Amino acid sequence: MADKRDYYEVLGINKGASADEIKKAYHKKAMKYHPDRNPGDKEAEEKFKEANEAYEVLSDPDKKDKYDRFGFAGVDPNFGAGQGGFGGFGGFGNFGGGFGGAGGMGFDDIFDMFGGMGGARRSARRNGPQKGRDLQKTVTIDFTDALFGCSKQIEITKNVKCKTCGGSGAKPGTSKKKCDQCGGSGQISQVSNTPFGRFQNITTCPKCGGTGQMIETPCTDCGGSGVNRKTLKIKVDIPAGVDTDSIVTVRGQGEPGVNGGPDGDLYIVVNVRPHSIYKRRGNDLYLELPITFDQAALGAKVQVPGFGETYSYTITPGTQTGSSFRLKGKGVPDVRTGRKGDLYVKVVVEVPTKLSRKEKKAIEDMAKVLDHESYPKKTKFSKLKF
Repeated sequence: MADKRDYYEVLGINKGASADEIKKAYHKKAMKYHPDRNPGDKEAEEKFKEANEAYEVLSDPDKKDKYDRFGFAGVDPNFGAGQGGFGGFGGFGNFGGGFGGAGGMGFDDIFDMFGGMGGARRSARRNGPQKGRDLQKTVTIDFTDALFGCSKQIEITKNVKCKTCGGSGAKPGTSKKKCDQCGGSGQISQVSNTPFGRFQNITTCPKCGGTGQMIETPCTDCGGSGVNRKTLKIKVDIPAGVDTDSIVTVRGQGEPGVNGGPDGDLYIVVNVRPHSIYKRRGNDLYLELPITFDQAALGAKVQVPGFGETYSYTITPGTQTGSSFRLKGKGVPDVRTGRKGDLYVKVVVEVPTKLSRKEKKAIEDMAKVLDHESYPKKTKFSKLKF
């Protein structure tokens, strides 16, 4: 389990953390390690991608349940015996202070002390199929696009499989040869005598780098690497309900896999532009609605502007500024369930300005007619003694 950290550990939370705790923890990590805040910092970039991967699993109830029960084997089909036997089911690392615990030794460390299986296992992984590198891209969208979903075409520069050699790295018409130093095993074995007895030490073959194969005639298009650097346009479907820091995963749009392994994934980190009037909290929307004095005093049917539609609501007589009402199901759709939040409207009584002489006279006449009972709060306040 030395290759991959527990998702809860990555986000710095306990296993029983709530959905809100998971989201807050992820936001904290994303803000800290975002590439835009750490330009050129490879370690921060890796931690950012690590947090993205952890959040993608733990924020999905189904994936989280599988991960809690089976560890990485429950959420990653490529994770299994190649990752070290029991590790796929939580392994010894889930027992806190065991071999995988903080400050303890993992299986790789134990076997590295005496040679043998650790080196062989790593070599087997290197020779076997490996998933390609995951990529990350930030996309900024409008508030309305976040509510209804949208499609965006993005440009991304990445390694792609060489079309000339099909990713083999060998010139067409030729093939890779078995490494003559390790015999195709990808590892070199040496026997040494120690005070503990006779042990076999296995190391990575220096000639082939552990792949077990050599390219005698490299492809002229990719120079033997099997990949070319290209800038591609990719269409990304962003679902309705996303918010800033939401992650949209585009499967297979990362970099090419190795030795027949699957391609990596592309993680789209969404940034939503704020709206000039509407505010958002979770799946609920908030709006301040200005009304006139007469509407507040006498009551009126008002129109609440929505996105693509208008809602009618009847203001009751005597409505005070700062009061609010709720329109159920007029908020943002949940990105997973599609169930919409609510719209909360705060009423703000607007005091008229730039009055004409006639308008001033009308207000003065109204003030003379209204008695103290019309302003119960003001009357009560005026009787207070300080």
